[in-house]
Amino acid sequence: MKEQDFILKSYDATIKQGAVKWESPSNIALVKYWGKKEHQIPENPSISFTLSNCKTITKLTYTKKESRDFSFEVFFEGEKNEAFKPKIKTFFERIEEYVPFLKEYHFKIETSNTFPHSSGIASSASGMSALALCLMSIEEQLTNAVTSSVVEKSFFNKKASFLARLGSGSACRSIEGELVVWGGNKSTESSDLYGVKYEGEVHANFKDYQDTILLVDKGEKQVSSTVGHKLMFGHPFAQERFAQARNNLSELKEIFASGDLKAFIKIVESEALTLHAMMMTSMPYFILMKPNTLEIINKIWKFREETNSNVCFTLDAGANVHVLYPYNEKEAVLGFIEKELASFCQNEHYICDYIGLGANQIED
Repeated sequence: MKEQDFILKSYDATIKQGAVKWESPSNIALVKYWGKKEHQIPENPSISFTLSNCKTITKLTYTKKESRDFSFEVFFEGEKNEAFKPKIKTFFERIEEYVPFLKEYHFKIETSNTFPHSSGIASSASGMSALALCLMSIEEQLTNAVTSSVVEKSFFNKKASFLARLGSGSACRSIEGELVVWGGNKSTESSDLYGVKYEGEVHANFKDYQDTILLVDKGEKQVSSTVGHKLMFGHPFAQERFAQARNNLSELKEIFASGDLKAFIKIVESEALTLHAMMMTSMPYFILMKPNTLEIINKIWKFREETNSNVCFTLDAGANVHVLYPYNEKEAVLGFIEKELASFCQNEHYICDYIGLGANQIED
């Protein structure tokens, strides 16, 4: 589909008010997206596990108004939050062409997370995807009043992902599950414009995969992902990195089909370390890993060598560690985490999660 396919052409703007509510999960990339072109287009494809427990819950109440400008208020965890407003305004400006009713309503955005904000879990991914889904539900209501036809689910999800991408690139991978691909490539069916549910063969080894997130540092990152992406412009290793990501995605397709967990570990851990290598070799350069991040990685390597476990790690653009492992190793790995890794977490805090199926609408 093209951008023009997502432009809303007719709707009933006489509807006075309403409310919709969605929950949308975060996701963890296996092949990382780092570097983007204009309009949130990725420089390289990525693929992610959709999470289940780590999610954002957003209620969007809309009320008809007279003035022709963006009008909204944001409540986070029950408290009015002005800090989120600039990012949401930028989001609205980017999507207005595709969601033309935005200036006709005042919006009350009430949102909360099931995980600590700025904890290294992709809250922008879950937050922006939840907001995009709410806007799509409103579009569906306004459209149905004109056409009396239901918006097809495939179009609904694609446009929700398309809109979410314009708020936060990785948010486009949070609409569906279990695996989602984003970014055009020769290995899989996918698009630069929105995330696509991975339809390739997936071995039983990857069903019910577990992700325990070790919260090494719950503070704000010293360098935002937005700034980090921009530093890929002119990066001396950028083109090699983009080619590496494409090759890794192609290899993962075969790994998912074969169930080769050892090969999966090599790709996933290499991707995590390459992401941080790009940060450390940018100009200006920066390091988001903390000493405890490295302690955890070394402990995981040692445990895997001693037990022949299939546990591995991945990292987002932060200090926290996502510990990935098959369901049949859950008891052993959680025991290892509690005994040897929890002490490296802030306040010994970690979150147990697993692969999920995507976002859900909530009846309020």
